[in-house]
Amino acid sequence: MEGYEIPVLNEREVRATAGILFLFAFLAILLAILKGNFVLLKYFIISFLIDFIIRVFINPKFSPTLIIGRLIVSRQVPEYVGAAQKRFAWIIGLILVSIMFILIVLVNSYSAITGLICLTCLIFLFFESTFGICLGCLFYGWYYGKKAQYCPGEICDVKQKQDIQKTSGLQLLIVLVFIAFIVLAVFSFNDSFSEKPDDLWKILAAAIK
Repeated sequence: MEGYEIPVLNEREVRATAGILFLFAFLAILLAILKGNFVLLKYFIISFLIDFIIRVFINPKFSPTLIIGRLIVSRQVPEYVGAAQKRFAWIIGLILVSIMFILIVLVNSYSAITGLICLTCLIFLFFESTFGICLGCLFYGWYYGKKAQYCPGEICDVKQKQDIQKTSGLQLLIVLVFIAFIVLAVFSFNDSFSEKPDDLWKILAAAIK
């Protein structure tokens, strides 16, 4: 892009893609855990692997999932971020999914290792899509010993927080009270909430009688 000294990517389409991947990864992992069905997870791993190979070794503009993300956010104004740190994050993802491909698809096995990798991938994708925080990008600075350029939300630049970004002691107290309320609700209503719901129409029929 003109005006940028280094290659950049559209952060909006990257986040959209992370959200898509998180959704399918979550469903596939949930199906494997609850039903013992690893079919969807295997297909997801293969698709994830091919997509990230294209991103890292060919060109991200040819990545199928990034193309889908681009179509979804095509009406939004682009937010440009440095491509170098994103590529580094994708390399981490490629390593993780390669291990998953070997262990789950080729060896057809599961273990604490695959579970930990699945959890790690979900965390990475969730932070990227929900908060716009690229955890892999944080490792870029630690690995290369230099600051990344054009980070999402300008987090690489040291700046004073605006008033709307600051959190007061009262607001933190509200969060703590809210958490305490949820914990109290769990202890108070867990038995009644654990009961299986009845059919609504049967309840209405019984009430009419």
